[in-house]
Amino acid sequence: MSKRPALRHVRTALSVGAASFCLALVAAPVAAQQTSLTREQLATIAKRKDIEKQLEDVAVIDRKVMVKMRDGKRMAADIYRPKNAGGKVPAIFVRTPYNFNFWDVKLGAPRDMTHELEAVKRGYAFVEMNERGHYFSEGNYEILGAPLSDGVDAVRWITSQPWSSGKVGTTGCSSTAEWQMAVVAQDEPGLATFNVQGFGAGVGRVGPYYEQGNWYRGGAVQMLFIDWLYKEQNQLRPMFPSNLSQADLIQASKMFDLDSQPPEPDWDKAFWTLPEKDIMKAVGGPKGIFADAMDVPTGGNMIARAPNSAAWYKGGLWHDNMKINRPGLWFMSWFDVSVSPNLAAYNHVRATAPKKIADQQYAVIAPVLHCAFTRATEHTMIGDLDVGDARFDYQALVYGWFDKFLKGVDSPVVDKQPKVMYYVMGENKWHDSPTWPPAGAVTRDLYFTSGGKANTLYGDGKLVDAAGGTDQPDRFVYDPANPVTTLGGGGCCQGTAVKFGSFDQNPQLARNDILVYDSEPFKEGTEVSGPITVTLYVSSDAKDTDFTFKVMDVHPDGTAWNLTENIQRMRYREGYDKPPVWMKDGEVYKVTFQPIDTSNFFFPGHKLRVAISSSNFPRFDRNLNTGGNNYDEAKGVIAHNAVHHDAEHPSKITFTVVPR
Repeated sequence: MSKRPALRHVRTALSVGAASFCLALVAAPVAAQQTSLTREQLATIAKRKDIEKQLEDVAVIDRKVMVKMRDGKRMAADIYRPKNAGGKVPAIFVRTPYNFNFWDVKLGAPRDMTHELEAVKRGYAFVEMNERGHYFSEGNYEILGAPLSDGVDAVRWITSQPWSSGKVGTTGCSSTAEWQMAVVAQDEPGLATFNVQGFGAGVGRVGPYYEQGNWYRGGAVQMLFIDWLYKEQNQLRPMFPSNLSQADLIQASKMFDLDSQPPEPDWDKAFWTLPEKDIMKAVGGPKGIFADAMDVPTGGNMIARAPNSAAWYKGGLWHDNMKINRPGLWFMSWFDVSVSPNLAAYNHVRATAPKKIADQQYAVIAPVLHCAFTRATEHTMIGDLDVGDARFDYQALVYGWFDKFLKGVDSPVVDKQPKVMYYVMGENKWHDSPTWPPAGAVTRDLYFTSGGKANTLYGDGKLVDAAGGTDQPDRFVYDPANPVTTLGGGGCCQGTAVKFGSFDQNPQLARNDILVYDSEPFKEGTEVSGPITVTLYVSSDAKDTDFTFKVMDVHPDGTAWNLTENIQRMRYREGYDKPPVWMKDGEVYKVTFQPIDTSNFFFPGHKLRVAISSSNFPRFDRNLNTGGNNYDEAKGVIAHNAVHHDAEHPSKITFTVVPR
């Protein structure tokens, strides 16, 4: 999902970074070409020209090929395939909304073609195609709408080419991955295997999750899509005449890459705009699918939808009623937008596919931010937290995978790969398991308790082994005009408005609208790997409100490092496929959050901490507490919220422990 400094190019780089040959799909930003180039620019130009020359020596290059879809619209593709292949070759297919123009028009030099060169050297055709409505591709863009049929048509076109072996494998991260699963589920014969990386926005409904492509979490809107769509819902864009020749398009590509350059809003300020549906208008963004009715399959106006609106099922999202019948290589990360729905999708395929295919699903779960797999170092930093040496040779695994499932040759790297490889933070080591959660995992409950004063870091909130005592509820005031602001966590694409990753939470925990509960220090080292679920008994004087939680590892020095978080909009507490339900003042309601996964080793002396509140903004939108639509309201009301805990109201956290 490509952002400019300091925002738009952030996700561009992230979205294609998981497998190293995907890293160059979108050119990194460079300084505008000047009369006098810097030494660094001159070195970059020389290097890129050399790579382009190597590519010309070994590849048949066919750029700006306009591939016709079933409705007549044409998608722009670049194809690189081995010279003197001695036969037909399989294709690695990368389909993206981002800029892969072969020429860096600002630098006046070729784009870095390292990864195209690598694929060709390894005996693959490498096909890059822009999604509908982006750059040189025709039609109107709809996030994961038309891509369902376009993806099938593209695969059919590739396999019909005289150079094609008839087998295609897909790869990519973020928006370059999200379209894949629904297209794989169409059971197109030529699509032999897939590699999805950071693919949460392609998952619609799976199990208890109704995120509809990361649009929601617990029924609250994930605001990352608002600023992402600012550039992507590009209904106003220049296009070349449909009768322009391929040679002319190639020539034009050296002058115009069609990359839009809208002014960069101050998103830290813009996210506060009310009503929410007017945020795009407030920053001068174009009309489009975010808040406007559009002539696209799902109708646009995404902000007005509920988590189970019919429109979500008319586009290109994958849902758990869509069968996957292909070998799959899945890359996920602990601080991404939606690792838990991703893991649920992985487990669902393993549980529902034919046994042979179920046994050909492999997962890697890394301790990094969105699509930052290959940026792990000897000291991998996630926010302010050093999680150690999380490096892994993703390129070797991905090419070994394609060798096995596209070429049909032995692949020792795949043969040695565990079904699930996951990184345990704290211990800072890779572990493996035949399943997720890890084999032998058990659940443990800790119950919330206090003397009614769990507010702030300095309160009396505790996590204990058994529920009991009298109900002394912890009360706090949630004011939508003064929400708890996001500090760390899993996410993407909100630029300088949000700092994602792990940070010491203590400075924020002095707020009176945050309840804090600590366990006793662990006496033995404990691996917590798997889903975490929080069950609360709550009350409010508002018709509707949100509750949030954040889980932390408290070190002996007192620093509290966030591991994961979640939110639940109370109107959806009985299910997303049911009518909303409202709260009544004075009544206590049970609410169970959707499971959220992590992996962390708590050393002896460390404590587990849970913080409860009613907002985590702008990671999630604010509930205005009125019981109205929320997205079209300009004023909220203050909610007086409470968490209850006793034998009758056993509020608790349930976490997954892997015995050592």
